[in-house]
Amino acid sequence: MAYRLIIIVIPEYGILKEIKNILKRYDVLNYWDVQSSGEQIVINVIIRREKTESLINLLQKRFSDLEGFRISLVPVEASLPVPEPIEKAVSKQEGPPDESDSTIEELTDRLDPRELVDRLSRHEIYSNISDLARLSKVYMLMVILSSIVATIGVLNSNVAVIIGAMVIAPFLGPNMALSLATILGDTKLAVESIKTNYFGLFLVFILSSVLGLIFTVNPSVPEIALRAKTNLGSITLAFASGIAGALAFTAGFSTTLIGVMVAVALLPPLVTCGLLFGSGQFSLALGAFLLFFINLVCVNLAGIITFKAQKIRPIYPERINRAKKMTNIALLLWTSLLSIFVVLILIYRGIFGVLLLG
Repeated sequence: MAYRLIIIVIPEYGILKEIKNILKRYDVLNYWDVQSSGEQIVINVIIRREKTESLINLLQKRFSDLEGFRISLVPVEASLPVPEPIEKAVSKQEGPPDESDSTIEELTDRLDPRELVDRLSRHEIYSNISDLARLSKVYMLMVILSSIVATIGVLNSNVAVIIGAMVIAPFLGPNMALSLATILGDTKLAVESIKTNYFGLFLVFILSSVLGLIFTVNPSVPEIALRAKTNLGSITLAFASGIAGALAFTAGFSTTLIGVMVAVALLPPLVTCGLLFGSGQFSLALGAFLLFFINLVCVNLAGIITFKAQKIRPIYPERINRAKKMTNIALLLWTSLLSIFVVLILIYRGIFGVLLLG
């Protein structure tokens, strides 16, 4: 989807010329306006994907205070005939330059060229991720189902069943939402994603612990033994999962298979921890918990780094300062936790090795 349709609703004719001049400066592929109900005018704009965020940012800065102003963004699968850029010649502007033209020039000059990026606009990314960060009945049901399926797979060492649990596990959205909220300085989304994510993870632990009380948990089963022993190799898997998850949202790829990667890093270790804890094998449960938590840290750290590398940022000064502060705190927190848990893993492996030799 190389193109986007931007639908702009403006409250009056007075700013129509100003918006048209902005569109000419942005070399949009095509635009047309129609009269809507009352005094509203609807402007439809076809533009290449990489220019979408930059244009919407400018329109937000200039017109967001107007009552009735609204922007909608729609993906375009195809546009026929192939759109041709509108010429940016001054001669095509209606009438001589006026004060609005100079205002547009000032806004355009101040526009950060780094906003012209080959990815989905942050508005699309935010919309896609925020929908997955809500704590809903469907989310809770998917957590319960994935926990039960993963428990059955782990107890029977059935890799196919475990993979099936990963497919339905809904942990990609909340973790990526927390990373995006940090980069954008959005405290509301951050709180919502934390609530959704950690409620779901706590529910997984409770369910698997109860099942650990009911069923016989054999720690020598390969799928349990694999996750009861912490290892530093899981850091690579978790980082790769976090990076892939963030890239899937920014590039517009299907997140189904990417969600499996994130679930691989989080669900089986947590289920294993719960099973071992419920069966009273606390030492092994601690190893599985360390593996789970270090994977959780890596996924979130990788998400923040990837979104930052993708140049996703807010545009309003108050949000920019808050985003910088939240990002710095998050990077410090996740990096510190990663370092601490790496040390704990090394210590745990040393103690566990001594106990086995003893």
